[in-house]
Amino acid sequence: MRMSFNMKFNLGLNGVLNTNAKMSRAQEQLTKQTRILTPADDPASSAKVLGLDQSLAQTEQYQNNSILLKNNLALQETVLSNMRTSMDRARVLAIASGNGAYAEEDLRAVAAELRNIQIELQDLMNTKNSEGGYIFAGYQDKNVPYVFNPVSGRYEFEGDDGQKSLQISPTIALPGNDSGKFVFDDVPARFKTSAASIVAGGATTASITVTNQDQFDRFYRLNYDNLTPANNTFNVVFTAPDQYEIQQNGTSLVPPVTGTYSAGEPINFRGTRITIDGPAVPGQVDFSLQPPEKKNILDTLEEFIARLENPDLSAFQLNEGILDAISQISNSADKVDNFMANVGGRINVIDSVFETNEDLKINNKSYRADLSEVDYAAALTEITKQEIALQAISATFTKVSGVSLFDFLR
Repeated sequence: MRMSFNMKFNLGLNGVLNTNAKMSRAQEQLTKQTRILTPADDPASSAKVLGLDQSLAQTEQYQNNSILLKNNLALQETVLSNMRTSMDRARVLAIASGNGAYAEEDLRAVAAELRNIQIELQDLMNTKNSEGGYIFAGYQDKNVPYVFNPVSGRYEFEGDDGQKSLQISPTIALPGNDSGKFVFDDVPARFKTSAASIVAGGATTASITVTNQDQFDRFYRLNYDNLTPANNTFNVVFTAPDQYEIQQNGTSLVPPVTGTYSAGEPINFRGTRITIDGPAVPGQVDFSLQPPEKKNILDTLEEFIARLENPDLSAFQLNEGILDAISQISNSADKVDNFMANVGGRINVIDSVFETNEDLKINNKSYRADLSEVDYAAALTEITKQEIALQAISATFTKVSGVSLFDFLR
């Protein structure tokens, strides 16, 4: 076959270009550390690599969420722990204020320290996170959660009951905050009765006090009727000559509660002590279970401080205030303990899921490497091979392209 000059030139040039392209491809694979430069190189592996990249990116976002979530929960745990310490001190002061040897100056000193504790607790309840949001305000994290209302004289919650959750795995989302509505406001106050009321008979005075709070609390929970308020009234009915029976809304209890009455001697009933003076027989004295109430620790301390600072308060009123404060502080502390345990549980879940996600990342990266990563030895060998081929083709092309008919005529 007759080969023209252009054909020789083009064949040689194509050989140089093809060899150079192969060498460039090997170099690019080495630089990018992947053997799949375009989907056409390996369509099946390319699709799998794309799916793995998406999974790795998603897992990385889960890990970032886990870190943010753990930091927020750690902050909340620290705040609750500090509050728990302050509540313990407030409870000690409330118990100490019942010391009969305390003078007015001593009670005012206790009130002053309790005021400082109240300020500290309010500051902790209004804690901000690193993003500037109030951690106990729910979704309304730009609003100060607890603000004192001078009109009502109470500390009012300005947030909502929302919880901001973050996804830490495809199926697990955990809240990174707890609303103050549940942590601090949803706390039951001390269960109490109304004042004793003389309904019939010649009794001159009647009073009822809770002497065993735990026993009374059990009785209260079993007997308080939220649907029929009349059933919350209990009657101490005195019959001649010296008998009494305690009834509920005019109906005998099951089993009946009866006893012998001696004037001036207290009647003990379900953790309470009922004291009646004067000729009570025949007659009747009533008392009622007060509706349950919920209040936050700030309001509890505010009321107790006011009692301690009031010099005209009777011993009975002071004692009732002390019992209210101790019960409410204890209930608030228990609530804080429950949420601290809940926060600790969430942190443990985050740690466990975080480790699982790290293992998934390692497995997915390993699988991705098997599918797409370049073999360094093979790539370097290919580059060297193509360099040698390029040198040979270039030298051959130079000699061949220089040969023409004129060389034979010389």
